[in-house]
Formats: sequence, C-alpha cells, structure tokens
Amino acid sequence: MGEDAVAFPADREGARLRALALTGLSAAPDVGMERFAGMVARLLDVPVALVSLVEADRQVFPGMVGLAQPWAGARQTPLSHSLCQYVTASGRPLVLADARSEELTCSSLAIPDLGVVAYAGMPLTDAEGNVLGSLCAIDTSVRHWTERELRDLTDLAAACSSDLQLRIASGHREQARREAQAARDTAEQALAGTELLLRAAEELTGATTLSDVRRRVRDLVSGPLKPSYVGLILLRDGALQRIADPDAVLAMELHHERYSEHDGFPTARALRERRTVTVPDRDHLASHYAPEAVAAFDSLGLASAVCLPLHGARRPLGVIVLGWPQPHEADLRERAVLTAVAGYTAQAVERAVFLEERIHVAHQLQRAMLTAVPEVPGLELAALYLPAAAHDMVGGDWYDAVTLPDPAEGPDTDPDGPLDAGPRIDARRSLAVTVGDVTGHDMHAATVMGQIRSMMRQAALSRPGRGPAATMNDLERALQHLSLNASGTLVHAHIHPLGADRGWRLTWTNAGHPPPLLLRPDGRTRRLDAHGTLFHEALGAHPRTDHELVLEPGSTLLLYTDGLIEQRGRDLDTAIDDTAAALAAHSGLPLADLLRRLAAQVAGGGARDDIVLLALRTEGRT
Repeated sequence: MGEDAVAFPADREGARLRALALTGLSAAPDVGMERFAGMVARLLDVPVALVSLVEADRQVFPGMVGLAQPWAGARQTPLSHSLCQYVTASGRPLVLADARSEELTCSSLAIPDLGVVAYAGMPLTDAEGNVLGSLCAIDTSVRHWTERELRDLTDLAAACSSDLQLRIASGHREQARREAQAARDTAEQALAGTELLLRAAEELTGATTLSDVRRRVRDLVSGPLKPSYVGLILLRDGALQRIADPDAVLAMELHHERYSEHDGFPTARALRERRTVTVPDRDHLASHYAPEAVAAFDSLGLASAVCLPLHGARRPLGVIVLGWPQPHEADLRERAVLTAVAGYTAQAVERAVFLEERIHVAHQLQRAMLTAVPEVPGLELAALYLPAAAHDMVGGDWYDAVTLPDPAEGPDTDPDGPLDAGPRIDARRSLAVTVGDVTGHDMHAATVMGQIRSMMRQAALSRPGRGPAATMNDLERALQHLSLNASGTLVHAHIHPLGADRGWRLTWTNAGHPPPLLLRPDGRTRRLDAHGTLFHEALGAHPRTDHELVLEPGSTLLLYTDGLIEQRGRDLDTAIDDTAAALAAHSGLPLADLLRRLAAQVAGGGARDDIVLLALRTEGRT
C-alpha cells in the first residue's frame, strides 16, 4: 500500500476484498459498468465518470468515461491517485467543489496527473454494507454540485450497487456449486447408482420463486425414497413461516403458518440446533415433541419425517421437511442424499429471495420513472401502469405526458431545473404524449426505458413547433451514437388547441406500436392504423411520417402497450376490437376508472407482460 493510501477498517477489509473478488470485475471494461459510467456522464454532464472499485493496493475502472491516457488504457491507478478510496474507507459520499482546496485531498496525485478538480463520489456497497468503491463524477474545473445532480448520482449508485450484489450472489452460487460438485463426486463414488443429486442441481437451478422451489423439491424425490409430503419452512422476521403448497390447500399449513423456532416442532429443533432431525415413527414424535406437532403430522397422515436445516451463505434460511405415511428411519445413504438436496434447495431459496427483492426494487424504479400526468385546461388525462403477473418480469413499458412550450418562447434554458418542472396550467400550451415499449423484461429494459423516455421529452421540449416525426428522428439519431442496445415501439403525439368549441388538433407518428383508438362523441370508434417501423439503434434515423386529425369536443383517445392485447391463443385484431368495444361501452366513466375497467376486461388478471394505458378526453359535446 502506497504512502497516500488510506487505512481501511481491519475487521471488514477481508470481507470487503472477498466481495470484490466475487464480482468478477477488475481492470477491464464491463458492459454493465460502462453503462453506469455513461449514464453518470450524460445525466451530470461531466467530462469524466468512473465506476471505481478499490482493491488492496489500487483502484480499477470496469466502467469509465473520459479518462485520458495512459490511465484510460490501464483502467487502473495506484491509491496515490485515488479520491474514491476516501469514500470506500468512510462509507460516506464525498462531494468536493474544488479538491485542491480541501486538506483531505489537496496532496492527491489525482489532481495534477488525472486533472481532477471537482469530485462527487457515492459509495458502492454489497448486501452486507461493505463499501467496494465509488460511482463518481469528475469535472476538470471548479463546480458546485446541485441537489438534483447528487440525487441522480445517488440513485445511479444504488442501481449500480444492486448490479454488484447480483454479481456477488452469482459468485457465491458458483462457489457453492463448485463445492457441491466436489461433494457430489464423493457421494457418487460411495453411493453408486444414485442420480438424485444431479437432478436436484438441474431442477433447482431454474427455480425463480419460493413456490417454484417448493414444487420442484416436492417433485424431485422419487423411487423408494419418495415422501408423501415435502414442506418448505423459512426463517422470516424472527419466526418460522411455511411456504404454502402452490398446487394444494393443506389445512395444517394454514393452521401452523407461522411459529417460533422454540416451539415443540421437529422442524424448529432442526433449525435451532443446526442439524438434521429425524422422526422415525409416531411414538418417537409423541414422546419428544409437542401435541401440536403430533396433530400436524396426523392431519397430513404422516408417521415419520426427516427435517434438514437450510444453510445460507450468511445465515440460516429455514428447514426442509420430508414425511412418509409409514415408519421410516433414514440410513446413511439417504441422509447423504437428502443433505445434498438441502444444499441445492438452500441455494435456490437464496436466489429466489434475492430475485424477489431485486424485482421489487426494479418495479419501484420503473414506477418512479412514470410521473403524474399534467393538468391541461380543456383536457382530461389519466394513465395506468400494471406490472406483469409473472413476478420475475420487469418490463420497459412507459408513458409520458408533458405540456409543450410556446414555439415563440423558444426552449427552456434553465440549466438547474427539470425541463418540465411540473404541471403547468396554461391554456396556450399544447401537449405531447408518448406510450412506448422497450424490448426486454429485465433491469436493462427498465433503465433503457428511463433514458429513452427522457430523450423523447428533451427532444419534444428543446425545439418547440416541430411535429412528432421530427422528435422521433432526434431520438433515433441519438441512439446511433449511444451504446444502449435499445429497440422497441412507441406512439408519440402532439395535441394542439384549436380554440373554443373547435376541439384539438392531433398529430402523431407511430414506430411499430399497436394502433391508438379514437372514440368519437357519437360513440363510434376508429383505429389510427397508420404506422412505421419499430426503432432500433442499428436501423438509425429514417423518414417518419406525421399523421393528423381533429379531436372533436367530447372525443377520447386511448394509447396502450401490447400487454393489454397479447394473450396466448388470442388474435391481436380481435383483441383490439374488444378493446374498442369496451372503450365505447364504458365511455361514461371518469378516465381513471375507465382505464382500470379496460385492463380488467381486456387483459384479465393474468397478463404476461406489463400494461400501460394513457387516455385523454376533450371537453364538451358536439
């Protein structure tokens, strides 16, 4: 460690460095980390942005924008050139308008050699709170960071930390897989003929939810060893909680859904003592455990059981229990096999819990991007976002509605404020609306969606007076120069007031998206079928067409994503017709209620994709 290196807390340094190693990242470019650095550079408009991971004697940059040679080629510096080490050591953000004037940093070689003047770094942490490095923005001149910039940087650091935590979990899983492989090789040599361990590895690797884990374990054990009951009990909030059978309602699991690890159940004892507990017969059960345990066994028709603790990478997870209707005492061979199955189950449980938490965070991120629609005199607006029924699906569906500046005023030039600081009640203002769908069902799709949504908004607001097709071309030109791997469909429309009782002029362009639906005041519906190709960065900008019609007073316009109409075995044209019929049938409802009714009636409760609906209604009746 060099003279200028900071001493990290000794009691956490070993765990921190092990977590760093499990990320698999070092002094080499990584697509995901490059994307985070790129987002920092674009959002904060800085010349240099880094994902910096602080190792024992150096900092490395798997994500990097704007760093000069020779550092750009090496993608690393000694700690003598690191401000990120101070973030890592303290575990707190470091925000400097001028690093040269701060006692902590004024002697750092990062200032003369890397050109660092202004610095803002946010901690990157693993699930245990170990600080692995910093997501930082760097300017080569004095800069006073705004609250919005620091908030954006904090949000990006949280997303980057989630990515790192997923990599660490994958590293744990790979490490555990290697250990299990060694154990399996030993078991297969000693217990020739058994195939259960291999099947367990194959089956449980694909489990993504806790219900799926239970189902796969239940169906996994076969042959003479096959139990009549398989239960999964997890330690949650200081109590044991049963994961209900996804395919059957069992009264015992309802009556004893939660209980203490100190209760008189053999499963509680297995967790409490961290060892396998066997119940060879009912007499043993009655003499060693509580009457509630005997009643639970009787209700399931069980006479014997094996209860195996599930050991996680950092803490006990719960217990798996296998029960038989006849007396059964597991021999050495069965114990070895079941212990291995419990190990695979523990890995699957950890993965499922982690995925559930990550998807929850992703859904929160996606919802946070979908802001409230503005208030516009003469228009009623409503939007609805519903996530996919599948828990592990995170989509790139979005909507946006923003009032447009008067072309005579020019673009908004406030560098410190958002382009649309909130609803503007101004009768002169026109409105831009967008509904789109980025390809994919993962965190990448959600983050790319946020960037495309922002770019569309910027393009619409920066040069007022142009039509939707020009805005779309601006987006496609930007995508040619960015490495977002972005593709999808969207409808972008501008709505301009025509004066009292004359309605509104609708101008739109469609990039491969399902057609908007127009409900006229007389109750007739019309598909706005005109459309062009989807957008894809490889396609570049190509001619887009503006289409135009007048929205009479009392008209309703509906934009939606394909999650509303796509269902297995259902024709899309029929689904669009059903949507149009439902739109007409419920036209008297307030728009917010109308959208909920459409989603329930057309998509039902089992949509395989996210659903976004955006509707506007012009005031008055003809």
